Amino acid sequence: MVGTHLSKMPMTEEILFEINDGIARVTFNRPDQHNAINFDGWKKLIQIVEEIKNNQNCKVVIFSGSGGKSFSSGADIKDFETNRKDSVSAQNYSEYFDGALDAIESLSIPTISKINGICVGGGCELSMATDIRIASTKSKFGIPVAKLGILVGYREMKRLLNLVGPGNASYVLLSGRIFDSTTALSMGMITQMCEENDLDAIVEKLAEEMLPLAPLSQERHKKILQTVINNQSLENLSEDDSFLPFSNFDSLDFQEGRQSFIERRPPNFKGE
Repeated sequence: MVGTHLSKMPMTEEILFEINDGIARVTFNRPDQHNAINFDGWKKLIQIVEEIKNNQNCKVVIFSGSGGKSFSSGADIKDFETNRKDSVSAQNYSEYFDGALDAIESLSIPTISKINGICVGGGCELSMATDIRIASTKSKFGIPVAKLGILVGYREMKRLLNLVGPGNASYVLLSGRIFDSTTALSMGMITQMCEENDLDAIVEKLAEEMLPLAPLSQERHKKILQTVINNQSLENLSEDDSFLPFSNFDSLDFQEGRQSFIERRPPNFKGE
């Protein structure tokens, strides 16, 4: 485990970011606004993800909300009059909103949403861009955009469909309802549900278990998963995509994993 503290923002920041011992923590920090994310917040998220990408010591990312009542209520509606008031401004806004979610989804390391409380709208959509979503029993979910008279984009629709299927996606969007963690778990929107008091420990344990795993396996499993999602027939795969499942056999990490198993010791993977 690498003992580094590479970046930390003061508590006055609306998005907190730090990296400690290989784990990046991104915390939405507007508890009085249910951790809503404004236009500048989406820009900041893109910058944060870029910093994570450039940090080789970072192995896992945890997204969460401050205050104990909300993960995030999503886009700040008060921001709309300035930055999302018509189709032209909405397209510009989408460049950063979609850009932030795409950046999170494209990270080569595992990403976890630690959800405690309200997780709706863009906050729910953001959580779906992460690999794993663990929520407390008190959490609430929904994408009630029909109550605002707006639409989800194609990228967000794709993530929703991949997680919950077309029937549940229709229910989520057409009902406009807010629903509980049990419902979210049953439709596949979240990965795991637990009591609020257990949430921190469960997420920390998972993140710590991921730290020593082979970086090439993590990165390339995520790439294979996205390839299958985008091309479920697996037709016309590129030569590189066809070779990818075999690529780790030529890596130093595979040699280390095999040797450590024989020697009955923990492996020391380098991502090479």
